[in-house]
Amino acid sequence: MANIMEMAADIIAAHASTTPMSKEELIAELNEVHSALTALEKGETAEATEPAADTPAVSRKKAFGKDKIYCMLCGKGFKTLSRHLKTSHDMTASEYRKQFDIPRSQSLAAKNYSESRRKMAIDRGLAENLAKARATKKAKK
Repeated sequence: MANIMEMAADIIAAHASTTPMSKEELIAELNEVHSALTALEKGETAEATEPAADTPAVSRKKAFGKDKIYCMLCGKGFKTLSRHLKTSHDMTASEYRKQFDIPRSQSLAAKNYSESRRKMAIDRGLAENLAKARATKKAKK
């Protein structure tokens, strides 16, 4: 049987293969997973390492970056927050916005990511296809 450090390293390696992480994030996550596994082995409950819900882990100014958007609950960076909020914090985007007083006009995706998706949609002509589909649907009525 593998020891706890090997199991923690395997878990983090799997996570890091799908999520880009800095060296500091890798080390912090490895420590967190190792602590949780050690606590489970001893029969204790793993304590939550997230900051209190009313105090953000990252300031709003730092949370909305050009290449990444940082979760104000745990401080981790992503291209888009919606999936992370649902899976990690069991929270919807509107609940998150309400908790941290974020306006609906503020995107929960990194600026560069949004721009690249917009450019891809324009290149593929998705707006024209949508307009044609709507016109066809309206003509059938």
